[in-house]
Amino acid sequence: MFNPSQQDVRRFFCETARKQRANEILTPLEAIAADWIVQHPEYTDALADPEAALAADYSVENGQSNPFLHLSMHLSIAEQLSIDQPPGIRAACQSLAQRLGDEHAAHHRMMECLGEMIWSAQRNGLPPDAATYLDCIRRNR
Repeated sequence: MFNPSQQDVRRFFCETARKQRANEILTPLEAIAADWIVQHPEYTDALADPEAALAADYSVENGQSNPFLHLSMHLSIAEQLSIDQPPGIRAACQSLAQRLGDEHAAHHRMMECLGEMIWSAQRNGLPPDAATYLDCIRRNR
């Protein structure tokens, strides 16, 4: 199982952004990440300086969103959709995107459901509940 550290994740996104700016060849995973990086220009500065990225504190107490967590969630959802895992997520996303008229907005709503599922699983010491996750996406308006 792939289990990158916080530093690995931050380096990955910073390096992907650098390669994209330099028009270098991207791996397939980097290409997917680059698509989301482009859709989040507000993260340009955070991705431009790998050393600052490694040192940055995005704790809740500091009141700023974590661009690396946000992009990681986009990447996770993109992977889920590509393999339709959990089964039915692709159709749920398509339905949500159609209702909202925007795939990016649908991903953001799905992130809320994904975050809730992960938080609940961790809090209760249980595995993630795919059925609850899908129900949340389907109920999302």
